[in-house]
Amino acid sequence: MSEPLINYLNVEIAQQDACLLRNVNMQVNAGDFLYIIGKVGTGKTSLLKTIYGELSIASGEAEVLGSNIKSIKRKNIPQLRRKLGIIFQDFQLLTDRTVNGNLEFVLRATGWKDKQEIKNRIDEVLEQVGMTNKEDRFPNELSGGEQQRIVIARAILNSPSIILADEPTGNLDAETGRKIVELLHNISRNGASVIMTTHNTQLVKEFPGLVFKCKNNELQDATHEFYNETRSLNKEEHEINESALETTYSQAEFVSEEEADNE
Repeated sequence: MSEPLINYLNVEIAQQDACLLRNVNMQVNAGDFLYIIGKVGTGKTSLLKTIYGELSIASGEAEVLGSNIKSIKRKNIPQLRRKLGIIFQDFQLLTDRTVNGNLEFVLRATGWKDKQEIKNRIDEVLEQVGMTNKEDRFPNELSGGEQQRIVIARAILNSPSIILADEPTGNLDAETGRKIVELLHNISRNGASVIMTTHNTQLVKEFPGLVFKCKNNELQDATHEFYNETRSLNKEEHEINESALETTYSQAEFVSEEEADNE
């Protein structure tokens, strides 16, 4: 079995001497789709920040793509980030550039030089996210869902092993958000690991994955608990529907018998 892409063991995350999360134990393998759920302020975003080196860990052991996150030098963080795709809730697209300009900027910044290769790669990712023929649009000419698709295209330009999506549906309507999560699931099926923070448990139910919950300053594995609870609810709803159906049949039979008596 191959080594996990992310391996956190007894990690504590703190900021300004305040503990945000403790006992963080998490492994992420190639192709995993992992949700991090929890209320606002429980540490979901802070956990993602430690993965891409924005926030240091206070204690424990943490490896991301072979790099020791606890001891990584600041000069080596850009190299790590080139192996990651990061999707922010507020898009962070360059407003003075077209879609093509935004994507070309990233490729050139990460060492791409050949114009035809750059064009081909941009065409590939735009097709993958369903945004062909949008390359000449500026961000303000796109809907929120379209902008998020461009952000995803930007994140997968360099074929990252890991995609970090911080509340990618937070600013979108329900149906558009659903399509974004479906797109991310399709990307994970091609081998990339996706870690997505969200408070939308309906999406977690519809598109199953591994589930971790930030609660009481701890990261708890909630996969079995979450889906067992979901199945129990579905079973209960089914039993209620069966009971209602039986009542309907009984009422119908009673009405038929009453009509027969009247005749």
